[in-house]
Amino acid sequence: MPDPIYRQIADTLRQQIESGRLQAGAQLPTELEIADTWGTSRSTVRDAIKLLIARSLVEARAGQGTFVTQKITPIVTDLSATHDLGTGGEDARYYIDILRQNRTPRSTVPRVEIRPARGVVATELQLEEGSQVVCRRQQRFVDEQPYSLQRSFYSMELVTARGANRLIQAVDITEGAIQYLRNEHGIEQMGYRDVITVRTPRSAEADFFKLREDGTVAVFENFRTSYDQHGKPIRITVTVYPADRNRFVINVPLAEAESGG
Repeated sequence: MPDPIYRQIADTLRQQIESGRLQAGAQLPTELEIADTWGTSRSTVRDAIKLLIARSLVEARAGQGTFVTQKITPIVTDLSATHDLGTGGEDARYYIDILRQNRTPRSTVPRVEIRPARGVVATELQLEEGSQVVCRRQQRFVDEQPYSLQRSFYSMELVTARGANRLIQAVDITEGAIQYLRNEHGIEQMGYRDVITVRTPRSAEADFFKLREDGTVAVFENFRTSYDQHGKPIRITVTVYPADRNRFVINVPLAEAESGG
């Protein structure tokens, strides 16, 4: 039994896109033109277009038409247990990883807030509810395309008792916050724990990443708790990545893998 007409139309357009006949950024023929070509109704054509949109092959632009989406070359992020324990931590590793992939990284100037610790932030930092924390927010880009959203939380005690005043300054810590805390305040990150969830994007995230809010493209949320040489939590970092342009790798050293089993 042949496929429904709308699927036949969608498959034909998909083949044209994948072959390069319809290149990234190209506008599809109008619904009326496609309907005339296939001898079908515009509602059938709309069903075909919806299928292509669901597969992220095309995008509809209000008042303009339907266009082939730009091909995305995914960014590979290393989440290995030892990867971010070297110089600079994940702050510096972001730039190093992106540059190694011959891409161009950029971060916005951090937005800094002093706010009460609530919920999981208070729990993970081992603080009482309502204790003050420093929150540093940044947007990250690769080749000027939105890559990730990051929020990092630090106990205010690092500023008041340890003198880590750069944490509350709305400037980029160029060497990375982890290296800054180690070099100037003797606080060394010795380990971390990641909790990764997958969910639909929130409205602000969809706007930033230019995603549809229907959940067609999910986001990864990486919740990382970092620990110092005494086993005390020093930072909570929450990073949101869109799933359509990010891949993750975790490398386990051979000796460690063999000892596990």
